[in-house]
Amino acid sequence: MAKLHFRSYTPNQTVLFPQRIDENIAPDAPVRIVNSIVDSLNLDNFKKLYKATGRCPYHPKMMLKTILYAYMNNIYSCRKIEQLLLRDIYFIWLAGYEKPDFITINRFRNRVKDEINTVFTQLVLILADKGLLSLDVEYVDGTKIESKANKYTFVWRKSVERNRAKLMGKIRVLLAQVDESIAQENTPQDTPVEFTPAMLSEIVDELKDALADEPEPGDKKQKEARAKKRKQIKKLESHRDKLAEYEKHLEILGERNSYSKTDHDATFMRMKEDAMNNGQTKPGYNLQIGTENQFITDFTLFPNPTDTLTLIPFFHSFRGRYGRFPAAGVADAGYGSEENYRFMQENGIKAFVKYNFFHKEQRPRYTPNPFHAESLHYNAEEDYYVCPMGQHMNRIGTRRDKTASGYITESVRYEAQRSEGCPLRGCCFKARGNRIIEVNHRLNQYKRQARERLTSEEGGKHRKRRCIEPEAVFGQMKYDMAYRRFRHVGKEKVTMDFAFFAIAFNIKKMCAKMAKEGYKLFLDLICRLYKHLRTTYWMNCKTFELTVRENAA
Repeated sequence: MAKLHFRSYTPNQTVLFPQRIDENIAPDAPVRIVNSIVDSLNLDNFKKLYKATGRCPYHPKMMLKTILYAYMNNIYSCRKIEQLLLRDIYFIWLAGYEKPDFITINRFRNRVKDEINTVFTQLVLILADKGLLSLDVEYVDGTKIESKANKYTFVWRKSVERNRAKLMGKIRVLLAQVDESIAQENTPQDTPVEFTPAMLSEIVDELKDALADEPEPGDKKQKEARAKKRKQIKKLESHRDKLAEYEKHLEILGERNSYSKTDHDATFMRMKEDAMNNGQTKPGYNLQIGTENQFITDFTLFPNPTDTLTLIPFFHSFRGRYGRFPAAGVADAGYGSEENYRFMQENGIKAFVKYNFFHKEQRPRYTPNPFHAESLHYNAEEDYYVCPMGQHMNRIGTRRDKTASGYITESVRYEAQRSEGCPLRGCCFKARGNRIIEVNHRLNQYKRQARERLTSEEGGKHRKRRCIEPEAVFGQMKYDMAYRRFRHVGKEKVTMDFAFFAIAFNIKKMCAKMAKEGYKLFLDLICRLYKHLRTTYWMNCKTFELTVRENAA
């Protein structure tokens, strides 16, 4: 009977020379791609972040490799990265046996919050040189991502302005009770005085000085009057502090409608990921990204929840990164405004941007409303519209509106000559008097251009790709890589964190595409080998058949 043998096992064995750890890492492992990509990057701007004196810091390439590979594997915690540097073979190989703690890792991320955007731009240019993406077409879309701020720390502009107005009334009444001279100065006028915390501080100081100069009260009534004045001055001080608080709220709000007390850069907005399904607002950021071939080519963060006002700043960000605008921009109907169309036309960007009711117009059974302003016949030479009954609608004026960004839109008003007794009045409109319509000719022209581009062959290709470009990236980001919530406070740190994520996402996508290409090459080789074997088999069969026939003859 053969003797049973086991392999030698000595857990406490000491070796004189360390083993080559890279022998256990596959040649096509993603960790090797991360290592080679970071080695090819120019990190000279990182040197200015360190001092020549003191303890030698960890190499920035090592720190960058470690963090990026952690983000590629859905690891965003510095404490978990610290643990993996001690036990994971890939992290140990990337770090070269270095063991930075979680404080050092977090400090490195915060230190390079400005330079990491340059690294992201370098990576995108490398991917463009390799032919994996193109910077000519930009597929733009946005999503709301929740901030680290607490849910119920909101400050609303309307509440602040309403409470501030009430406080101003209380201050005027109190000043009228405290001093008659101040009451005469602040009597109700056409334009009531708007007090500031500095003005109230001066008034409080004057009242305190006047109270100190008064003689000591002799009787009980004088003592009560003096105590009442002290109480009123104290109340005025509390109003001053409250007014300073409201002024600070308005300063932080800026042009926004809300902000969070624990994250002043976060704005309360409705999220798609609403667990309670009650439309509850949460503090977050509006993340805008540009993609091509499912790679992130640019990103920006905005405090406003609507996408209409984000397109122009996004294109400016793109030009700041790459020195030019993209040749074409593709976006959904949330970006279809007159301002955006005009900007893209003036800057040579081919706009494939939808507008409202575009999808409705493309339905087979769609029939336009004959009474709608856009369906009426327009005589451009004489500038008038013709209603379904043949009446002329002449121009009566122009209306100008200003958008939230300051852009001025112009709408022309047209009025019908006589609407009384019209048999189609009930179908046309129901208001009193003659019918009046407002038409934005410039916007209608942009819509016609957008309709022609979107319905063309090139536009059809972009429309098909748009739904699998940024939407796919958002899906992979939130569900595959579990990046649903920011883990930092403040716009600077949030931008830094997403820059790390975007770099890791692009590297991971590149690894997946390279693996897919390798798999395709393998399948192609198998198919070729199968065809060759099949051809050889049939040739042998035919040769054998001919040999048999010859022998039989």
